[in-house]
Amino acid sequence: MVAAAIGELQKGFLDDAQIESSRSIMGIDTQLVDDGTYFVVEIDEQVAGCGGWSRRATLYGGDHSSGRDPAFLDPRRDPAKVRAMYTHPAFTRRGVGRLILSRCEAAAAAEGFASLELMATLSGRPLYEAAGFVPIEHVEDAAGGTPVPLIRMRKPIRTAAS
Repeated sequence: MVAAAIGELQKGFLDDAQIESSRSIMGIDTQLVDDGTYFVVEIDEQVAGCGGWSRRATLYGGDHSSGRDPAFLDPRRDPAKVRAMYTHPAFTRRGVGRLILSRCEAAAAAEGFASLELMATLSGRPLYEAAGFVPIEHVEDAAGGTPVPLIRMRKPIRTAAS
């Protein structure tokens, strides 16, 4: 499912070399699974999407990515991280990503976080902007050989009091 999302949903946003390079910087981080902060959405008994949030410092990347930081964040000053968001190409535009984002936001708020941060792909940016995230930095990651454009985005967590 993750390979299909990376390979198919970035077409029209990245060229073939960038899509292949993306595989080096994207993927599932099993630390999220171990932490109990990863969600899987099923539709008709098929995995439609997955994603989660983290109370740890790593902003993006899978188990195979370098530069991961397992240090815990301080919810009083740090944004929680939304991580490893993927929707199967057969289930796009059906609310899968929004559902996962809403679960991430609620869970992070319950642990005292006041904001969320993520590293968006160009294909993910429209979803994140629609969910209230704003771009704060444009970067390129060339770890896979070809530079891949990414956008660091942030949003405040809306609580009942805000």
